[in-house]
Amino acid sequence: MSVAPARAALRVVLVTIVALTAAVSGGPAHADTGAFLWGVSSSGFQSEGSSPDSNWSRYAASGRHEPVGTAVDFRHRYREDIARAADLGVGVYRLSVEWARIQPEPERWDDTELAYYDDVIATIRGHGMTPMITLDHWVYPGWIADRGGWAHPGTVDAWLAHADTVAARYAGHGALWVTINEPSVYVWHEVSNGALSPGDAPMMFDRLVDAHRRAYETIHRYDPRAQVTSNAAYVPGAAPYLDTWFLDRVRDHLDFVGVDYYYGVAPGNLTAIRAATGEPASVTPHPPGMYDALMDYTRRFPGMPLYVVENGMATADGAPRPDGWTRSRHLREHVDQMMRAVDDGAPVFGYNYWSITDNYEWGSYEPRFGLYSVDVRTDPALLRRPTEGVETYRTIIAETRAG
Repeated sequence: MSVAPARAALRVVLVTIVALTAAVSGGPAHADTGAFLWGVSSSGFQSEGSSPDSNWSRYAASGRHEPVGTAVDFRHRYREDIARAADLGVGVYRLSVEWARIQPEPERWDDTELAYYDDVIATIRGHGMTPMITLDHWVYPGWIADRGGWAHPGTVDAWLAHADTVAARYAGHGALWVTINEPSVYVWHEVSNGALSPGDAPMMFDRLVDAHRRAYETIHRYDPRAQVTSNAAYVPGAAPYLDTWFLDRVRDHLDFVGVDYYYGVAPGNLTAIRAATGEPASVTPHPPGMYDALMDYTRRFPGMPLYVVENGMATADGAPRPDGWTRSRHLREHVDQMMRAVDDGAPVFGYNYWSITDNYEWGSYEPRFGLYSVDVRTDPALLRRPTEGVETYRTIIAETRAG
């Protein structure tokens, strides 16, 4: 199935979503949902460099992981990366506002770093794009780590002060909001890095649920028309169980469901297990799983709009994949499956590609997900080199809008 036959169905779905969000908020939809939202994703710690003291700066320096170093230096090159995204034709740029960067000490907010994020968001909007702001992409300040991280009972209130600061500052910027990125993976990272005992995992979920619910209310207090979510990492077969820990418990505090789809499982393709062993570039893509994930959430969250917050494919150090998959093929086949889901009634109103550039993949620079390749290990200039996915994504967006 190509993208074109789904255009009429996509328009019908979008009209329905606009009506639903208007009914919920008591006014017109805040985001520009009159057209399908194409976007790109990134996160602060993975791309910014110049990292302040945080849980993840400590994990990266522990000897168990590759050092993070400069990352791709988004902190000083954000204008050019945002311009590259705009050149694709996307309408959404996802970023995270890093708590560790803006509150380096318990009683101090860093005005210089807040001004940096002000300019990032102004640059995104200046290119006609909507910012999608993530409050927590698995990183918290070193002083929170010193207290015990999410095991400390005061972390929720401290985190909410961060959420309040960011929400108050950017409430009038037409943003889409993600409170907590992939909560189940967040908990797993904290356990696997030794910051949380396995027995405390349920407690961390409880605190993340509390943090999300209260942040949702905070964001809506500043902007009643805001659209707020938390994105779930879709695990085939296990998603309904994993969602009982978080997503099911916040369903009354979601304006849409954020879905992250990377890996699927089929009788002839059981390679997804390699993602859990740190080998994402050896996982064979399974595009039909995108359809399955979206239809699953359509059934389990009836009437709730869906947004694909992350979807992408890794290569090993940018080398051609042994299985022959290219970024271009991955993009087209996954978008086709998303449109197939739209044809069958899935209320999907947006899609973000992960990611605009290669970045630090939580312990290593080997997995490369970027539309633009950056060789952090060997290129001090950190040149952005377009992959074939750049032109493919630009074409997909243009084809859809032309219809």
